[in-house]
Amino acid sequence: MKGTAARMGVMKRVSLVFKAKANRALDKMEDPRETLDYSYQRQLELLTKVRRGVADVATSRKRVELQMNQLQQQANKLEDQARKALGMGREDLARGALERKASAQGQLNDLQAQYAQLQAEEEKLTVASQRLQSKVDAFRTRKETIKATYTAAEAQTRINEAFSGISEEMGDVGMAIQRAEDKTAQMQARAGAIDELMASGALDDAVGGQRDDIQNELDMMSASSDVENELSRLKGEITAGAPKQLEGGANGNSQEAPRAQAPQGQPASIPAADRPAEPQDGEG
Repeated sequence: MKGTAARMGVMKRVSLVFKAKANRALDKMEDPRETLDYSYQRQLELLTKVRRGVADVATSRKRVELQMNQLQQQANKLEDQARKALGMGREDLARGALERKASAQGQLNDLQAQYAQLQAEEEKLTVASQRLQSKVDAFRTRKETIKATYTAAEAQTRINEAFSGISEEMGDVGMAIQRAEDKTAQMQARAGAIDELMASGALDDAVGGQRDDIQNELDMMSASSDVENELSRLKGEITAGAPKQLEGGANGNSQEAPRAQAPQGQPASIPAADRPAEPQDGEG
């Protein structure tokens, strides 16, 4: 018994949760404008049915009215025949005609009662149709007003959500931008890390072949030695050029242009004034 009660309780809770979720989903999917249009359409259908009923009652009333006219004509004819039969001394024929007239009069009375009933029902349905028409017209006016107000409120809400960035579309765009920025930062960090690893030699070059740490150290020492040698050469050139400038200034030849320095391995050019005189022909 306890197990059955527990199962019943679980089933009730499941049913309640399902109904709540279904109601929430339906409320989210429902569009008041569509609901109003559907209600208006139903009212128009009801109004059409009422008008069709009025037309049917009026048709029945008209048919009864035609039958009443026929019976009245028949009763009048029988009365004339009875009068003529009495004038000719045929009382038996007059009696038969009056009996038929009484039967027709009975049918006529029944039709008159039916006619009065149909006429009253027709008037009642006509009034109901007019009232329903007024209600449908009023509902239509109110429906259009509510639809216009709802549409304006919906547009204003979408504009406000777009400005505040809380709408679903703007949220998706914001998330896409955030993901793009995160991926860009990740790729930049990866590229920087790979550059550092390649510069330090910790990352092997798959194209150039594998290099060990000893070769890397020798390459670094060779590059440093080349730099030191170049620095020493520049210092020597600067030091060699300084005494010549000082000597020229002490002899008062400050206006003399500096001699051109010959490249390494080639003799420096001697000015013509300092060259020894070449022996003339015939001189020892």
